[in-house]
Amino acid sequence: MSLASTSFDVPDMGDYAHDWALVDVETSGVLARRDRMLSVAVITIGPDGGQTGEFSTLLNPGCDPGPVELHGLTVERLQGAPTFDQVAGRIGAMLQDRVLVAHNAQFDYDFLAHEFARARMWLPVSQRLCTLALNRQVDPPTDDMKLGTLAAYYGVPQQRAHDALDDTRVLAGILRASLREAARLDLPLPLVTCPPRAESQFTPKPPKTPCAYRNPGRLTPGEPLQEGMKVAITGETAHARAELVGRAVAAGLNMMSSVSRHTSLLVTNEPTSDSAKARRALAEGVPVIDEHTFLRLLADVRPGTAHEATAVVVAPSTEPESEPIVGTVDLAPTTTSAAPALAAAALPTAAPGAGVPAPRRPVPSVSTLDKPLAGRRVLVLGGIHADAAAARTRIVELGGSAAINLSASVTDVVLLEGGEGDRRMSRISTLGLPVHDLHWLTAPTAATPAAAAFRTQEPRVMSRGGVIDLPVPHTQEWYVTAGWAPQSGYEIDVVAFLLDEDEQVTFDEDFIFYGAPESPAGTVRLLTGGPAEQTIALNLASLPPATRKVVIAAAIDGAATFGAVGAIQIGAAIGSSGAPLARATLDGATTERTMLLAEIYRRGPYWRLRAVGQGYDHGLDALARGYGVDITD
Repeated sequence: MSLASTSFDVPDMGDYAHDWALVDVETSGVLARRDRMLSVAVITIGPDGGQTGEFSTLLNPGCDPGPVELHGLTVERLQGAPTFDQVAGRIGAMLQDRVLVAHNAQFDYDFLAHEFARARMWLPVSQRLCTLALNRQVDPPTDDMKLGTLAAYYGVPQQRAHDALDDTRVLAGILRASLREAARLDLPLPLVTCPPRAESQFTPKPPKTPCAYRNPGRLTPGEPLQEGMKVAITGETAHARAELVGRAVAAGLNMMSSVSRHTSLLVTNEPTSDSAKARRALAEGVPVIDEHTFLRLLADVRPGTAHEATAVVVAPSTEPESEPIVGTVDLAPTTTSAAPALAAAALPTAAPGAGVPAPRRPVPSVSTLDKPLAGRRVLVLGGIHADAAAARTRIVELGGSAAINLSASVTDVVLLEGGEGDRRMSRISTLGLPVHDLHWLTAPTAATPAAAAFRTQEPRVMSRGGVIDLPVPHTQEWYVTAGWAPQSGYEIDVVAFLLDEDEQVTFDEDFIFYGAPESPAGTVRLLTGGPAEQTIALNLASLPPATRKVVIAAAIDGAATFGAVGAIQIGAAIGSSGAPLARATLDGATTERTMLLAEIYRRGPYWRLRAVGQGYDHGLDALARGYGVDITD
């Protein structure tokens, strides 16, 4: 099948013109560091959309092929196929000097990176483009972002789903249509510089056995050790470090690789050493004992308190979904006279790790029966940050969804002062979108634009502080994606903390960030979809029983603040290709450099999602220390 007809057919592709290498892989599982590729297909396309090459092959993985019912690749079919190292050179030549394109590109890229590493070769890719991330920016009115769904929407024929070569040919058609839409909307391509933040040196170590006991606090001089105490060791020891750790773990202690304010004690034979752990112990007032004392105390460790176990729910809940709720911080009116009817949310100043104040029911300013913007997606341009935030708050009150970027789903535009100078205005005029001034938000028209197309079910719009119950069963992977308006001059890092009952990480690997983008068991992962989008993927059913809450946060590198970034949008979906079930726009920040975006937490046997939007002026290192992690070590 030739792709000669798959020209992009856009008069001037400009920034959208690249040499592309479209890739699809079928695998024995979902973890690149553990599972293997079973087949691979690569199609190369020039800047004009004409096909320049094609290659596909089955691969002998040397292991169980995994879910045969999904990909149809049995042991018998794979017998006699080449191993990856036998075709790596040909694949590498096709990828060289091209942008790798895939649907959920980090998945394909990570598998290729690991296979090339096993073959002792370097993956020759410097940039990748994810068609999932691109379509999240375009935001077509589809019920999900699966390859087959987008193919049907864009009119691309699909013959054999989960066949690598056919999926790659379908991907070519989706790329063509998506680039046309991106050009029509004047959207920047979400290109990711490779290698991603999952380089081989950050491959997770084998899972550490979680401590079964809660942290009872610090060691009191003269008192015995207690199960669950967090212990760190620094400096030279008479006994092998592995022996000390093994004996401590067997006694029920929680061995840590860093020191924080939650550390129970530090073991060192050099209490005056200049090690980072010793300095932190001194600064935090952590008790310090020597190796001999530690071994003596290990002989009599008192019982601890076990973590509360939570059953995994596999049947539908009879508990109704909660109504949106907000925290105890009131919505304060904006100080500008231009928007007297609007309100902007001020960020609370609670200490990190202290959690969000107990929720209460809000007093709505708009009747729940009066939602004239229901189903509408409104983009606000111009104005100072406080006024733009207030306008977006008002849009949500009126039942609408506040957009942060121009997309195919935007139905209306509100112009604040200076908004007419936004570079997107020329494209908005070309698209014929309705443009309103601020007063439109006091009494918006209820008529639906004729050109608007809606999904079967629009995402639930959550206000800041809003809470929803996640549908059950909880056996599916959830993707919480954070996105913002693309800008230069700073980088935003999305991170996650897995916390226990005491709002602490159980061990250091419970902190997921760019330097350690995957938990040891692979249950929580950081994914990069572009320079203005990052995702935390988590499997709720596989989280350790000690994990009561997952906090998703963002931090800005350098001196920039979230006031310069503007609004951050979060969306929660089931699976990488799912349409968001819930969406929130968080934009109350001003001087903050870190922000709590969302929490997913247990409520009995169920899980709930809260849109937080709580910021702090300090950096990521201080935020992490509040949860028991020292990222400077």
